[in-house]
This record gives sequence, structure tokens and C-alpha cells, in this order.
Amino acid sequence: MTEATWGDDAKTPDIDWWMSAALENVPRGDADLAEVTSLEGAVRTWMTLDPEHRDAAVLTPERPLHIDGAAHATLACDGIAALAERLPSANDEG
Repeated sequence: MTEATWGDDAKTPDIDWWMSAALENVPRGDADLAEVTSLEGAVRTWMTLDPEHRDAAVLTPERPLHIDGAAHATLACDGIAALAERLPSANDEG
């Protein structure tokens, strides 16, 4: 029998930065349209937005993300900021 452990790794498993994600309510030309890209691309795009659009943006990954023990099907302002803190650096592999 295998014993289950519930440490910090179980609360926030590795994030699949390559899954699809939609970043909504962001400026695209003359309109605010959704952009569908990778999760990493969406978070990096969010980081370049002005504060007004950051506050309005909604991120919807293709499947829920587990952060600090909670599943998130959509994220907004503070949730996207929490993801931005976990972004892999350009030097990371994987």
C-alpha cells in the first residue's frame, strides 16, 4: 500500500504553461477581444497591459489550474498576478 502525502507540492502541482488559454477583455485594435494562446503567452501579454485592462482581463485556461490547494477555472487580476509570479524564466527548460 502506498501512503499519500499532502505537502506544498500537492497544493500547487506543476503548471502546464503550454495548455491553451483565452485572455479576454484586452485591447485588440479598436475592440476588446479574446486572445487564445498558450497559458504562458496569455500571462506574459497580461503583464504588458495598462492597469485598467489588467483589472478588466479574465484568463480562462483549457482546464482548471491548482494554486495553493484551490482549483481555478478562470482567473482575474490577483489570480493572474499570482500566475505571473510563477512564470518560468527564459532560461528554464521544459
